[in-house]
Amino acid sequence: MPFDLTGQTALVTGGATGIGEAICKRLAEAGASIAVADLDKKGADQTAAALPNHSFGVHMDVAHSGSVNAAVEEILKRSGRIHIAVNNAGIAGKSAPIDQQSDDDFARVMAINVNGVFFVCRAVIPHMRAHKYGRIVNIASIAGKEGNPNMIAYSGSKAAVIGMTKSLGKEVATEGICVNAVSPAVVRTKILDQLTEQQVTYMTDRIPMRRTGEPWEIAAVVHFLASPDCSFVTAQCYDASGGRATY
Repeated sequence: MPFDLTGQTALVTGGATGIGEAICKRLAEAGASIAVADLDKKGADQTAAALPNHSFGVHMDVAHSGSVNAAVEEILKRSGRIHIAVNNAGIAGKSAPIDQQSDDDFARVMAINVNGVFFVCRAVIPHMRAHKYGRIVNIASIAGKEGNPNMIAYSGSKAAVIGMTKSLGKEVATEGICVNAVSPAVVRTKILDQLTEQQVTYMTDRIPMRRTGEPWEIAAVVHFLASPDCSFVTAQCYDASGGRATY
């Protein structure tokens, strides 16, 4: 089948629910064994239990490098390889004007959305380099391109993810490793519970398709970028925005 992942191991952060869970299901259906990494270990185990190919859950707090490194070591001990890393874990943070955002509000979003991507990439790159193969897919957001008002931390963090993707993709471009990002527009998941209804309406009204995305639609884009077929595509950002961004 196209985009076959048989025999590969995929690490998916924030894989217990939402877009992450949809990605886990899609990659598992293509033949991959999934390391469902999440702060909620019980949720990760439950998601993994419903997947084929000896998938398993692992505890990972992406905001702390020690937790990331320990989880990556555990995955390598259990599976021997990490062919794919999907950096999906993220939070929307507080929806409010900048002068109502505290130091902690801003720092928490950056710790998870930016530091987490850095920590995971740093942990898996040496392993991928040693095998001269790897696929990294970072989940960014259309907010990282266009900026959403009252979401300065989230918008800034996702812009950083896009920039890091382009940088790392070029850094390892000759080593068999492809690094790309996906920028969804608003997708109907639990993360929207962190936002006001006005904020969700603002984002949805700017989508030409006039609807939110579905998690499986994002997973479909990730599937290609995580596959061996993605062999001449790197350092790119793929929009899954229902037409909101056209550049």
